[in-house]
Amino acid sequence: MLDVVTLGETMLRLSSPATQRLEQTAILNVDVAGAESNVAVALSRLGLQTGWVSRLTANPLGRMVVNKIREQGVDVSGVLWTDEARVGTYYLEIGHPPRPNMVIYDRAHSAFSLVNAEEVDWDYMANARVLHLTGITPGLSPNCRTLILRALDVAKKVGQIVTFDLNYRSKIWSPEEAAGALGEILSSVDILLSGREEVQTVFGFEGTSVDVAATLRDRFSIDLVVLREGERGTVAHDGKLHFHEAYEVEIVDRVGAGDAFAAGFLYGYLFDGRPMDRPETMLAEPLGTVDHGLAFGMALAALKLTHHGDISWSTRDDVLNLMHRRQQGWR
Repeated sequence: MLDVVTLGETMLRLSSPATQRLEQTAILNVDVAGAESNVAVALSRLGLQTGWVSRLTANPLGRMVVNKIREQGVDVSGVLWTDEARVGTYYLEIGHPPRPNMVIYDRAHSAFSLVNAEEVDWDYMANARVLHLTGITPGLSPNCRTLILRALDVAKKVGQIVTFDLNYRSKIWSPEEAAGALGEILSSVDILLSGREEVQTVFGFEGTSVDVAATLRDRFSIDLVVLREGERGTVAHDGKLHFHEAYEVEIVDRVGAGDAFAAGFLYGYLFDGRPMDRPETMLAEPLGTVDHGLAFGMALAALKLTHHGDISWSTRDDVLNLMHRRQQGWR
């Protein structure tokens, strides 16, 4: 049995060197990039058994994506292959204040966006304690929206814990489109993670993070809502309020930090301290506390900000060492 299974598209990221703009560079760095696979990789590096399901074109680019994810210990046996369509890509220009990052997507009609839910091995998907999804997937195509609804239906039948990162992308769909689709999805979610600004953009919920978290819980009957506020830290609401401050970080690459936070939070809240014999049962309840999840998530996200590329290269020991240093007074 897997600890966590994720489902979503992973692309090739083509980025210019950190100090150069896309239009001036003669070199592009190539990395794999996908919110769901980022979480699977981060959790694998923390010591969990993870799986990632997607659909890729059977060519060198598709094999590159799978190989890079497999290298990090993630099970990729559930990946679907096609001889048609294409592997999605995106171009990234890393900004330095006051210049923001710039992203150009080239993912239309990708192999994943054309997925048919009947292709997926749902027995494989059901063979995990936790299902992690994001709001990127339902925005890619009607097929992908159907895929997510099917995944939620399967999760409900087998009793999986469902975690969901809102991950709103304005280049994929409008706030109105996202609100309609995500509103249907969130009622099946146990743990919601998001940036506060994303929630305000999509649903129009105003107020402090505490207000927004409370509104989300009430509107969609979600057990636990966790909101990221960047340098202001995080707030979580499960009937009680929890807060955690951010770290002071010298940022190398912002992309993927939210995914690292999601992985760290889920590990600290659901899995840290679990017996190593991995009992073949679903998680009846979290093993950690919300506060431990926040601490783990914030530490892993801070470490990710110091790495180039989308994925987190940190281990559990790296996170624990950073948390220990904070306890000793280092910010």
